[in-house]
Amino acid sequence: MIQETASPIDGQGLPVLEARLREDLKFLCWPGKDWVPAREGVHDVVIIGGGMCGMVAWLALKTGGIHNMRVLDRSPEGLEGPWLTYARMETLRSPKELTGPAYGHGALSFQAWYRAQFGTEKWGQLDKIPRPMWMQYLKWYRKVLEIPTENGVSVDLVKPEGDLLRLHLSGAPEASILTRKLVFATGRDGTGQPNIPGFVRDLDRKYWAHSADDIDFDTLRGKRVAVVGVGASAVDNAAEALEHGAAEVRHLIRRKEMPTVNKMMGIGSFGFTAGYAILPDEWRWRFMQYSFATQTPPPHGSTKRVSRHRNAYFHFGKAVATTVERNGAVTVGFADGTSYEADFVILGTGFTIDPLSRTEFGEAAGDILLWQDVYTPPKDEQSRDLGRFPYLNDDFTFREKEPGQAPWLSNVYCFNYGASASLGKVSGDIPGISEGAGWMARALAGKLYAEDVQQHWQAMMAYDKPELDGSEWVPSQLSSAEQKGEVA
Repeated sequence: MIQETASPIDGQGLPVLEARLREDLKFLCWPGKDWVPAREGVHDVVIIGGGMCGMVAWLALKTGGIHNMRVLDRSPEGLEGPWLTYARMETLRSPKELTGPAYGHGALSFQAWYRAQFGTEKWGQLDKIPRPMWMQYLKWYRKVLEIPTENGVSVDLVKPEGDLLRLHLSGAPEASILTRKLVFATGRDGTGQPNIPGFVRDLDRKYWAHSADDIDFDTLRGKRVAVVGVGASAVDNAAEALEHGAAEVRHLIRRKEMPTVNKMMGIGSFGFTAGYAILPDEWRWRFMQYSFATQTPPPHGSTKRVSRHRNAYFHFGKAVATTVERNGAVTVGFADGTSYEADFVILGTGFTIDPLSRTEFGEAAGDILLWQDVYTPPKDEQSRDLGRFPYLNDDFTFREKEPGQAPWLSNVYCFNYGASASLGKVSGDIPGISEGAGWMARALAGKLYAEDVQQHWQAMMAYDKPELDGSEWVPSQLSSAEQKGEVA
């Protein structure tokens, strides 16, 4: 292991780090040469999402010489991604040393950003990255790279137009734009939506919220709060309710016992990142289904943040079956026949992966090939949730269910959590995000080049800049003797 020592940037401030980054990028001839033939009124790539995934995707594509891009995000500037909205953990789960979206540039890493401001000693004392600090780093990342993100712009509908895609927008100067390739860098719910169980279908919305909602926790002071689930988002929301003065918070947990081992953490490696996508379907399904079945436990710190409160309770074997409003409270009925009365219910039930729920695809959402369309698992490996993941090509693009029905889907890249069943954890989580961005950028660039091969051929034929001007040599003739081989 490399000994951690002080660096010339330690404690010198961000301007010193930024100067070093600019020099490093200059040494690497960044950005790459702009080589894509221009089409009037057409963008080469549009990226939906200006958070971590969208920014590293932009960096990878720009490094590869793709310049004609736009990055669109529906959120206000500084609120891209979940970090300052519905993410409520105190710290990130990932180890602080992970390079995340740095894309091979040490000076672009969180560690460099932190040490430039606070020094090596403080870095050594830091345990986990505070969540708001991670967002500060991402804001700096956008600023130092000058990523031209357009905030407040939403892509409402995508429709094919010849060999192009027309994106219908709201919040932009134009009602629609044309692009050749579209990247969905839309994070955790990028190909789905919050998972809302049926048991709250008839419950008035004032009595419940999903963990991804904008919850006014001050209104829960003195209230009895039921939190359904025990994943990371569930415990983080429980902690927020407790810290805002809830009378009690009770985790209602379907499982018989607490999940304690993060199975995916145990096999994380470059081999897994590189090798997962080329495994046969049965192995890819087996890895992912086992991860789902065993469930990723909530982080140690997040769980302690809840359990240190005496008015916090963890109830196992309590699968919620019904919720009914009675006299201004909610009676939560369990599958075992018992019940509990709460004033408010928070659903820590995660997200569904379901392309049919994405309005951007319109009616064409039903044309997207899913894992359930392709693979039938053994009886002991069934998973309805996993079956709803899109079954992607190896370049992150969607496939069509019926050949010829929606060929334009091969121009849409699923660079978000929805890609994990097909390609692994390379398009949403911090550990593999740079590897995934490079992988997608190479594939996308290759497709653009192949589509324009005739123009590139013509450019080669027309290229006539000489490297030699005739002054580099003097022509001579062989003498008669030399031609006869008589020279000694």
